[in-house]
Amino acid sequence: MLGFSIYVGRMLTADDYNYLIAMRNAGFDTVFTSLQINENDPEQTKSHLKELTKWCSNLDLSIIADVSAVGLEKIGVDIHDVGQVQALDLTGLRIDAGIGMDVVAKLSKSMPIALNASTITEKDLLDLKEYNAAFDHLVAWHNYYPRPETGLGTEWLDKKNKWLKEHDLQTLAFIPGDGELRGPIFAGLPTLECQRHENPLAAMIELKKLHVDHVFVGDVSLKQSTINSFINYLKQDAITLHIDRDLPELTENTWHNRPDLAEQVVRLQEGRERQLFNTGLQETKPRPKGSITCDNDKYLHYKGELQITKIDLPADERVNVIGHVVSNDLDLLKVIGAGTKIIFKKVTCNE
Repeated sequence: MLGFSIYVGRMLTADDYNYLIAMRNAGFDTVFTSLQINENDPEQTKSHLKELTKWCSNLDLSIIADVSAVGLEKIGVDIHDVGQVQALDLTGLRIDAGIGMDVVAKLSKSMPIALNASTITEKDLLDLKEYNAAFDHLVAWHNYYPRPETGLGTEWLDKKNKWLKEHDLQTLAFIPGDGELRGPIFAGLPTLECQRHENPLAAMIELKKLHVDHVFVGDVSLKQSTINSFINYLKQDAITLHIDRDLPELTENTWHNRPDLAEQVVRLQEGRERQLFNTGLQETKPRPKGSITCDNDKYLHYKGELQITKIDLPADERVNVIGHVVSNDLDLLKVIGAGTKIIFKKVTCNE
């Protein structure tokens, strides 16, 4: 699953429907919402949910809701009544703490159920087996953390995920959005604290290295440019880097990182072969992280080599600085692997 969030605490609009279409077309397949009703009007929430489930059905999107017994009761649904739960037309449920494993087991025989990955224990799993839960319908979801400084640590997440996989449970975690953030804190909704302000695509790629099977965007939206970057990654296995100036030599060609992975720079394999840039000496400039450079005539047979710096590097009279990767995309440099395809895009004013 690759998912995103639409929240039903407010009236849905045409923009929400268009966002559903855009995310589906990008390769996302599941919508997450929450029925943890606090100050929201229960009847309005139920009405908004009905609209959202209808839209998801029309667009062939799955929809999973975060629920509690109290929240469901507010909209007239008894969590112990499988028929009432199924009448919500949800694909599955993300179960809040406090719901007994007997209820989870009962529900799992009718629909996919997401358990709290961070808090589930050995005893919980034993109880689920005792109640004959349908384990093929169970997935372990980590929380997102609205308050800064409260997100999980990388090592803890990886260790927990390994334990979950030893018990044949798939795992899910959240990444932040970079469009509209969800209130009331508006500080991103990541699972990992270190990803709170990270580029969403970079965050997803990193989570996959930590035994995370499924990734959802926690916040309200992604920027259109980020959606496009997901499209390029999911459909072409390519990393898209937005740059600060118009360089058709870069943007009109496709590039690859060399197969021998350099530690401090991305080396564009086709650079010296294509020789697209002037290799005469230019003003010597520092090379902060994200600098796009071309080796000049002073670097002898390296002239024409194109690089992107992954760290801050000093000025070098043998290296011309020809552009920079924009700050929002700097996180992507660390996930460019050996042979990775790279697409350059000129950043637009609204990005």
